Amino acid sequence: MPADISAPAAKERTPTVIRVLVLATFVVILNETIMINAIPRLMEDLKVTEVAAQWVSTAFMLTMAAIIPTTGWFLQRVTTRTAYATAMATFMAGTVLSAVAPTFAVLLIGRIIQAGGTAVMMPLLMTTLMTVVAEKDRGRVMGNVTLAISVAPAMGPVVSGLVLQISVPQIDSWRLLFVLMLPITGIVTWLGLRQLENVGEPEAGAIDLLSVALAALGFGGLVYGLSKFHGDDYTTAIVIVAVGLAMIGAFALRQIRLQRTGTPLLDLRVLLAGTYTKALVLMSVAFLAMMGSMILLPLYLQNLRHLSPLETGLLVMPGGLAMGLLGPTVGKLFDKFGGRVLVIPGSIGITVSLAGFTQISTDMPYWQLLGLHILMMVSLAATFTPVFTLGLGALPMNLYSHGSSMLGTLQQVAAAFGTALVVTVMSARSTSLIDAGTDPATAGLDGMRLAFGVSAVLALIVIAMAVLLPARAAADPHAAPAVQDAEEETPELVKN
Repeated sequence: MPADISAPAAKERTPTVIRVLVLATFVVILNETIMINAIPRLMEDLKVTEVAAQWVSTAFMLTMAAIIPTTGWFLQRVTTRTAYATAMATFMAGTVLSAVAPTFAVLLIGRIIQAGGTAVMMPLLMTTLMTVVAEKDRGRVMGNVTLAISVAPAMGPVVSGLVLQISVPQIDSWRLLFVLMLPITGIVTWLGLRQLENVGEPEAGAIDLLSVALAALGFGGLVYGLSKFHGDDYTTAIVIVAVGLAMIGAFALRQIRLQRTGTPLLDLRVLLAGTYTKALVLMSVAFLAMMGSMILLPLYLQNLRHLSPLETGLLVMPGGLAMGLLGPTVGKLFDKFGGRVLVIPGSIGITVSLAGFTQISTDMPYWQLLGLHILMMVSLAATFTPVFTLGLGALPMNLYSHGSSMLGTLQQVAAAFGTALVVTVMSARSTSLIDAGTDPATAGLDGMRLAFGVSAVLALIVIAMAVLLPARAAADPHAAPAVQDAEEETPELVKN
């Protein structure tokens, strides 16, 4: 990917390269949540425990967290077509292996390979968009990207719920999730290689293997440690998280040194852009809240309201669809009015919806649940598109890939932290009430209410960051110029 290509003149149509990448990203991100409803089938067919079966999702998230920090370097060293072909070929290889997996261990390896391909696609899409789309059209085009990053995760449980109802002789139902994905992936890959054009020329630069190891151990360890909070061994979880944070600290120090003497794997100068940093915090907390609700709502609907996985998926699907379908409209509004008029109401809506979920009960009308979920998804739509555009737009072009990589990395950490937080709060509260003599159903409900309450309090940070964001990235005098000044102070730096 280039560091010095100029964005072309604005066009009314979304560039073909972006359309292709959005389609491919939708396919690979859909796969991230498609196994959620298949856990019971895996336990039965492959004779594994629930804890082991959960690793098909945990391993995927771990791999994403470990690989995404390296994508900033990777995308600047290869052409657009090479990055796309590598990502999709890796994803397809993992899908094939998962479909034919004779044992759970082989399935796990397949999921890890899938995640390797998925980790490249989102930064590739965001970096290419920021490079080829004129600034005045970025909101509109970024709105289309919302279709991939929001609708796909919401559709995953619904698609898996439908597929798991299909009975095919000689094929386990969970294998169909991968079998049906293969032709779709093949067609998308073929279309991409047929229509995709390279954006600029790659740049030479050696990779720092120590940075790769520190990033993998640090971010992977942090996500794994957070996932361990789901159990009862909090001591082990805390130790793993502490080690992960120490590794991340060492990784950061290594990158600062490389910014003066070599080529950093992840250029931390992106954090010198005030607008980008505020957008990063806002996005992380908002994503944390979204992932927390994605965990709590299915637990509530299935365990306390006794809905099937398919019914649960259908209930939350309208919110996901509303979020994605509003993306283009939000993008156009951003181009016309700027970010504040969208992000501030959106952040308030997120907080209000989470506060509303603290009132859940065993007989709360489904239309109220649906309304609260749609409010949260619509509010997230009004927030994500402007935040992505403002944040990356505050960076100089040579740091787009590193900014995208940082965003993707923190999304994975926020997802893991959000999941760990709500599950830990819910479990601690429920256990305390059960020990005090409360019946398990009531205790579980109260634990969920408290978890939603904690998420609502954290969402206040989203409102604070929204108020601090400018209407447009160009309005922030301390954004890109600050980064450029830092570059001038390190003249021997190998520019990325």
